[in-house]
Amino acid sequence: MEAEGGGRAAAGCLYLVDTLVGDPEVLQADAETYYEKLLKKPSSTPDVFSIPGREEVKLEDSSVCFVPLYRNNPTCKLLLLTDPKDKETVLAVYLNQRWWPVEDVVKTADPSRDGLISVQTFRERIVLFVLNYVIFGMLEGSSANDAFFLPHSATECAKILWRNSEAVAFYSVKMKGSLCDGTTSQCYLLPVLDTIFVRRKYRRGGLGMKMLHDFCQSFVAEDALGISCPISAVMYQVCQKFLQTYPEEQKRLWEVEAPGDWSQRVNIWLKIQMESSPSGKAEAGSRMEKAQTSKPRQSDVDQTNKGVECIPGVGKVAGDSTEKEDDTAAAAGTRSSQGPEQEDFEQGAGHAQQSKGFRKRAGPGGLVGDKATKQCRIIP
Repeated sequence: MEAEGGGRAAAGCLYLVDTLVGDPEVLQADAETYYEKLLKKPSSTPDVFSIPGREEVKLEDSSVCFVPLYRNNPTCKLLLLTDPKDKETVLAVYLNQRWWPVEDVVKTADPSRDGLISVQTFRERIVLFVLNYVIFGMLEGSSANDAFFLPHSATECAKILWRNSEAVAFYSVKMKGSLCDGTTSQCYLLPVLDTIFVRRKYRRGGLGMKMLHDFCQSFVAEDALGISCPISAVMYQVCQKFLQTYPEEQKRLWEVEAPGDWSQRVNIWLKIQMESSPSGKAEAGSRMEKAQTSKPRQSDVDQTNKGVECIPGVGKVAGDSTEKEDDTAAAAGTRSSQGPEQEDFEQGAGHAQQSKGFRKRAGPGGLVGDKATKQCRIIP
């Protein structure tokens, strides 16, 4: 029997983000009930799921798994279907009593859903999760790297960029005054651009610049804005082009470590100038020292951001893909050898201190391995 939801959106061409309603707890309970029934179904007569252009996939225990929707909240989970031949490839998400192909989850039939839109509803959180954890983390990351973004928190401040009826990019922000992590009482001292990602087919189109400009315009009253460190080479190219285009922002943008006091900031424009001239390194170094206080770095905070983080119940699916595909979706430090024009975060995205991490590939059974969480990066 073919599972409902095949490879198309629901009747009327409505997609998940257009139709999903209901209490998240009820939706999860429904998924758990479905999963229990799936376990009891005779293996001789399994249901199948089909996507145009692919072979039918049997809906079996070995191909489905629950993964945490939010970081630090293992109780809220999504049921995913993975490719039996490649456990790192997620095919669909189960919600509202049907399977939704990954590509349908990030589509919309609502023409008003266009441009950068704040993530506010549960269904938008689902889209953010799929963009970040599934598409960036598994499908469009780079196998040459192991970095990836951890799922965002349930209250993460983020915006999704919609274009041509698709969710094509996102960025997230650590708000001034928000907690740096769950283990200390320290709070961010300035707004910090934490993660950023542009889908592969939409890169090199100026979307990285667009999101960086939107970030700055969202906090016009702030004297200083941060970008999580370390910033990738490609992201620095984006920043350079942005700061040349908007010189008024040169004094406001800083590469920061949480929580972002003056001893944990480096002016991005100054660093760009320093690295652009052979003799400028020493000179810029002394200028940078004057710009910062003499406070010692809070190494304990840095260590916290680089701790080990495991996500139970998840395996390769999210495992090592955040920096896949040309490093297009990795952390702040994109490793692409492309020029400044590739401002769209060739790496997928982000450099967030708590949103990114490293993990080792798990075996075919697990969806997410454990890696040393590297939480500070951006991916153009």
